[in-house]
Amino acid sequence: MSEDKPPSRPFFSKLFDKFFPKTLKPRAQLMQALEEAEENLVIDPHSRSVIEGALQVESLKVRDVMVPRSKMIMINSEATTKSLLEIMVASSHSRFPIHNEEQDSILGIVLAKDLLAHMAHHQEDEFNYREYLRDALSVPESKPLGSLLREFQQNKSHMAIVLDEYGEIAGLVTIEDVIEQIVGEIEDEHDKEEDNIIDYGDGRYLLQANTTLSEFNEFFDASIMSDDYDTVAGLVISGFSYLPEQLSEINLHGFQFKVLKTDNRRLILLEVQHETLENQTKLK
Repeated sequence: MSEDKPPSRPFFSKLFDKFFPKTLKPRAQLMQALEEAEENLVIDPHSRSVIEGALQVESLKVRDVMVPRSKMIMINSEATTKSLLEIMVASSHSRFPIHNEEQDSILGIVLAKDLLAHMAHHQEDEFNYREYLRDALSVPESKPLGSLLREFQQNKSHMAIVLDEYGEIAGLVTIEDVIEQIVGEIEDEHDKEEDNIIDYGDGRYLLQANTTLSEFNEFFDASIMSDDYDTVAGLVISGFSYLPEQLSEINLHGFQFKVLKTDNRRLILLEVQHETLENQTKLK
């Protein structure tokens, strides 16, 4: 009678041990393991990008992905049904914060589908948004994205109002903004091409990494020139001499650049501000 053989370990358990040893250390080693997994055809490039995105979510804050207040579409609490409908049609959004201008506060969220349902059955009556108002989730700018995603799931919410350190409206963030950090851009037929440079209003700017140097120079009244690269991404990568990781920072030509979003091949999103003595000291 042959001796009993120990039960064989599941295939995925062996695979995990091969690429993710128990002594796995910091993030750099984990990223290397993902790179090896792709090279060995265990995962494809898209899967690797999604896994890296999921890991990066925990290191990002709400302020890094929020829509700044200057870009928010808010509806005045005194708006008529006609103006409400015009705003909804023009923006193609599905959720709208109701803004009390006198108190500068958000009263709640109204869904476009509620207005459409009202008009289908009560076309002659004025739309009373208060009957359909939904609570608005409020979060601080410093909240980690991973924590926000869990809060969205728990509260079954799709939008949150972002507050600054003084409790004032700083912007908004949606569940789509968070998910896009994991899987990449999600575009639909209503998406419009966004500005390459967005002013947060506090000295910080959100910048698409593929913004050309000429556009950057024109916006910031700068004069950065190079024969080796044409984009801000090229400028930043040249400054590092390698593809920097997320949240890496560098001072170049009087500006501080912070990497907000990247994958294993390119820079995607940057934060930029004018270089100051404070951030000079911070980076030393």
